[in-house]
Amino acid sequence: MGARGGMAGREKAGQMKPKASPQEKGRTNLLQHMLSRRAPTAKEDTKLLLHRLVFLAKISPELADKQDLAGYWHRLFLSLQRYYQGEGVTGLLLLYPTYVVHTLEASSEVLYSILRDLRDMQPQQHRALVLEPKILVLSHNIPSRLFQHWSYKVLAVPSRHLGYDTSREEPVETITGECLAMLLKLGMHLLKYPKSPPNLPDAVLEEVPNLIIPQDTICHLLECRELLSPAQFLQAYDSPLNVVMDSECVWPVPGKVKLDAVSS
Repeated sequence: MGARGGMAGREKAGQMKPKASPQEKGRTNLLQHMLSRRAPTAKEDTKLLLHRLVFLAKISPELADKQDLAGYWHRLFLSLQRYYQGEGVTGLLLLYPTYVVHTLEASSEVLYSILRDLRDMQPQQHRALVLEPKILVLSHNIPSRLFQHWSYKVLAVPSRHLGYDTSREEPVETITGECLAMLLKLGMHLLKYPKSPPNLPDAVLEEVPNLIIPQDTICHLLECRELLSPAQFLQAYDSPLNVVMDSECVWPVPGKVKLDAVSS
């Protein structure tokens, strides 16, 4: 009786919460489910971001078969996909007689890993597959993928090419923009062939020869100091920022005080 009386007293005092009905439980669980879908965690949100990298490089003269480059990067992409457990890499690798133009779409973690691989490859030039790479552009937070999968093509263009006409005197930004526009238009063209194999057939690119960046332009861009190498880019990316806090600033400057004291 004492225990029941105590419980009854607490109920009367309003200290016991009424049990939720099955309908209320259902509404609560549905609301939580909707909120969890609308508000992903910061880690998940980061994985959703997509970026596009385009880099140029010289092909090592010691490389006998250019398709070895395609095989090397394909294996690297698979390894990175397993490590980061995310979506794969999409893009296009164009193999010239002496140059490469590589467009890639992936998460920032994957793209920075590819840049580090290019950087680490350079000190070992006798074993490097490509030499003197330069970053043409790195676009962040692109809305969607342009390339449906990763593919490559060994271009049937003459090994010799004319020198770049330096009399044009176009700024690097203009040349870079023109090259990027050509690559994006080429990606739009490839959307017509969603079931094409990784090694693109000749007919696919023969339809749009005007969208292939000329070799003399690539040679000129590789010599431009305005374009960063992977090592230079990563050095700036990995270096801590030297932020000076207001509390660290002293005013007036001690030297100024000393000079004023001497002058007085």
